[in-house]
Amino acid sequence: MQELMQQVGALFLGAVPTALLFIVLVLAYQFLIQQPLTVVLKDRRARTDGAVEEAHQAIARAEAKAAEYTAKLRQARAEIFKAREERIRKWTAERDAAVEAARKAAGARVADAKAQVQSDAEHARLGVQAAASDLASQIVRAVLPAVAGGGR
Repeated sequence: MQELMQQVGALFLGAVPTALLFIVLVLAYQFLIQQPLTVVLKDRRARTDGAVEEAHQAIARAEAKAAEYTAKLRQARAEIFKAREERIRKWTAERDAAVEAARKAAGARVADAKAQVQSDAEHARLGVQAAASDLASQIVRAVLPAVAGGGR
């Protein structure tokens, strides 16, 4: 057993430089490669996450501007429609006023024409009555001398 212990001790003693070299390599790897790589990867992840977050914010801003544009467009269309309706209402009122004025003027002309026709009819009636009375007088004068002279 003593011999076995000596062999194991010799093996451990021979393995010490290899173990020390392995530990030095692991530490060198840790300080020279792993830490800078970890820092670069963290920075890259932060930049990537920041860029993604910035892209999401840009998309949100663009959507907000699109919604604002849509609202302004809807408002402008509503104002145009309202102005158009107001203009149509105004034109309709003007047309109705013009039609009413024309109707009143036509009614006045019709009333004047009726009055003129009645006046002309009255003058004609008076003229016919005067003519009838004159004609009756003439007939009586023409008939009476003939009746008075012929009856004797």
